[in-house]
Amino acid sequence: MSSVLLTNIGELLADPDLPPLKDAAMVLESGRVQWVGARVAAPQADLSHDLAGRAVIPGFVDSHSHLVFAGERSAEFAARMAGESYAAGGIRTTVAATRAASDEQLSARIGSHVSEMRRQGTTTVEIKSGYGLTVHDEARSLALAKAFTEHTTFLGAHVVPQEYVDDPASYVDLVTGPMLEAAAPHAKWIDAFCEVGAFNVDQARAILSAGAAVGLRGRLHANQLTAGGGVQLAAELGLIAVDHCTYLSDDDVDALRESGTIATLLPGVEFSTRHPYPDAKGLLAKGVRIAIASDCNPGSCYTSSMPFCIALAVREMGLTPAQAVRAATRGGAEALGESEIGHLNVGAKAHVTVLDAPSYVHLAYRPGVPLVSEVIG
Repeated sequence: MSSVLLTNIGELLADPDLPPLKDAAMVLESGRVQWVGARVAAPQADLSHDLAGRAVIPGFVDSHSHLVFAGERSAEFAARMAGESYAAGGIRTTVAATRAASDEQLSARIGSHVSEMRRQGTTTVEIKSGYGLTVHDEARSLALAKAFTEHTTFLGAHVVPQEYVDDPASYVDLVTGPMLEAAAPHAKWIDAFCEVGAFNVDQARAILSAGAAVGLRGRLHANQLTAGGGVQLAAELGLIAVDHCTYLSDDDVDALRESGTIATLLPGVEFSTRHPYPDAKGLLAKGVRIAIASDCNPGSCYTSSMPFCIALAVREMGLTPAQAVRAATRGGAEALGESEIGHLNVGAKAHVTVLDAPSYVHLAYRPGVPLVSEVIG
């Protein structure tokens, strides 16, 4: 494969843990970063691509999304904006539409959103099931998602479906038995929504333990709507990440720090539900690792834009632009257990996002502006 020299880079954020390089260049070959440094010292390559002073950052790593669905819930959003509160039960509306959709319809919707994400700089995305909630529909959701990403997550424990509302214990048995058996071949991760109106701590523990027994790594939705026990459970189980973390006690923060579990923050959700934003700045100050993801879904957060989430994290959650971009790149990679993405050091996968701006700071400085000029890799 030909080598490509990206030159005349105004600002290169090769390593989100280090200051950016100015007037930089990099060489890509065979899908990897082969060289990074000052433009004047750049080696020869088979091809050359002049970026005319644009900034380059790693591709965004969106470690939390729900893209397998049909229908839409704009009326629910309008009701929230008129003062009604968000509740997890709205998920059942999407479940009905998803069950009724064909494989072709669902796959087309996934592809549309993945393409939309890529146009906004996202090069890696995690995709959950969770809108089927039958053995057949959860398995097919994951099989369809697997065509778009290796990071597929079985979320049969999203909510208790309508047909089991009077017998949630039987539904947990289904999730940990036949549904898990059908879903596991198509999944890398297992997740549960540990929240009032969804699944309690004991149920979530049983579900994640069942997944671990068949080789699925655990993730968890927790503390989105209330200060429940989900974050403590994630720390107890040593999960790599726990997502939402909107309502945290001091004990929750201590548990996150001591366990090393990453708090994946989803600022688009707080924007859409009008819940308070997590104190990302405070979490970092207390030694908690963080990531930022979109949580793209049709109910509580219908955005696929990581740049928008970065701008919210800076404006509403106290992060600096550098901290927010780090959380959306390397932080997301760490939340997926990946070491070769989320940065552009030598040897990394060549997942490159080129900005039509001189600096990554413009992602927060110019919110809502389509700044991604090009995506490579």
